[in-house]
Amino acid sequence: MTSGHIVTAFDQELAEVQNAIIEMGGLAETQLEAAVHALTERNSELALRTIEGDRAVDDLEHHVDDMTIRLLALRSPVAGDLRIVISGLKIASLLERVADYAANIAKRVIALNHAPTLAPISAIPRMSELVRRMIHDTLTAYSNGDAELALDVWVRDQEVDQLYNSMFRELLTFMMEDPRSITSCTHLIFMAKNIERIGDHMTNIAEIIIYQVTGEMPKEPRPKGDKTSVTMIEPKDV
Repeated sequence: MTSGHIVTAFDQELAEVQNAIIEMGGLAETQLEAAVHALTERNSELALRTIEGDRAVDDLEHHVDDMTIRLLALRSPVAGDLRIVISGLKIASLLERVADYAANIAKRVIALNHAPTLAPISAIPRMSELVRRMIHDTLTAYSNGDAELALDVWVRDQEVDQLYNSMFRELLTFMMEDPRSITSCTHLIFMAKNIERIGDHMTNIAEIIIYQVTGEMPKEPRPKGDKTSVTMIEPKDV
């Protein structure tokens, strides 16, 4: 009887961790959408709300940290249960970074709104939509324990990289042709890089899900198409 109660309580605690992670992911997805809408609408007020919304994701990450540490300390999970707990800890950290990148985009929107719009921004919403779908499908894969869907997300990151490479070259050309656009183009390049990094984090989470479900990492080399690192030196957080 007691053993049954312990198992039930443990399952409930695992479910609470997973629910908090799914909530984090939903907030991060919303934050990205809001940041890009703020860009296309030149809406500084929406950008400010997006920045302020990052705090809710931070709070959820702390909650997940507390729950997983408690589970490790009091339940001593093993095998598959241990993978679930450790995966939750890692995924929460990555989702917190995703929300940070969305906030960084929103901050650049505010800066960009103080300058004339001289550069094309159409590629940013296209990149953002690709990555938003990656976030959505990653959360679905996590919720359902779907390693096949996680692998599909893992492969899709290359498409995001290719779009980023194309936009990077386009904006460099635009800056050379019209020096007045240098400020706005620079902001857009860093926004695009933030979106590309969110795609990388979804790839990381997809790998974690695959390992959580199967006990193995993908055997193929990670698909990667970003070639701009040899062209541009970038700070750690942009």
